Amino acid sequence: MDRQKIVLIFIGAWISAALLTWFLYATTKAPHAEKMVTIVAAARDMPAGTRLQKADLKTVRVPEKDVPKAAILDQKMAIDRPLLFFVGANEAIISSKVASAAGAEGLPALIEIGKRAVSVQITDSSGVAGMIQPRAHVDVLFTKPGSNAEAVTTTILEDIIVLAMGRTTEVANSSGVAAVSTATAPRSTTQAATLVVTPEQARKLELAKNQGKISLALRNPLDQSSAKDQSATTSDQLYAGFHPKPKTTPNLRDDRLWNQLIARPQEKKEPPPTPKHVIDVYRGDKHVQEIFQ
Repeated sequence: MDRQKIVLIFIGAWISAALLTWFLYATTKAPHAEKMVTIVAAARDMPAGTRLQKADLKTVRVPEKDVPKAAILDQKMAIDRPLLFFVGANEAIISSKVASAAGAEGLPALIEIGKRAVSVQITDSSGVAGMIQPRAHVDVLFTKPGSNAEAVTTTILEDIIVLAMGRTTEVANSSGVAAVSTATAPRSTTQAATLVVTPEQARKLELAKNQGKISLALRNPLDQSSAKDQSATTSDQLYAGFHPKPKTTPNLRDDRLWNQLIARPQEKKEPPPTPKHVIDVYRGDKHVQEIFQ
């Protein structure tokens, strides 16, 4: 074997070793060196309505494949923008969770365009024992008080979103601490529920508040169906089968009926006594009557 062949074999072996080394490196080390991206995240837990400041934000590096959709990459794009939803510490700040830079501040940013926020006073009995939380879906019931003939209950609004309960705008987080906008007082049995409605619904709701009693019925947020029976419930329907039928009013224009109502009851006449037989008896100057039946 000449010298030239030995050199070619040596070069081929060296190239093969280099290719094998690169292959092993690519399969073991390369995945750990994937591209990283810097995104903006929350530095602390923040409730909805918080206006973001530089101290509320931080930057974190995450693999490119794990970057959330619509994540904000520059802190300047998030500063001075109010949060629309609760954001936990270390959670990525995404565009859909903050209001637009030119939008309203704080809680008003939670109200959809074309909607209004209206509050109604409720109690534990009219608000599902305090189990209604922000972002819940409810139906609004209206009860008009009055006599049995006037009292009525009907559903005036369906599938309405609760914006806040009192001043609480978020449900309790995993640690059991509610995210509150400003108030920290314990829950009262009487509080206001703020509902997001259309202007027409707001007018109807305001009228109902001043005409009778408002109650909220909690519903499944996935249930978007409407009740088939939209009629009101009256006292006659409530007591159906429990009370006797009302007596008909007599027709006082009927002379015979009127005479029966005003006529005095006739006294019962006792039968005449049985005739008696009387015999006069004279004994000298004495006179005696003998009576025989």
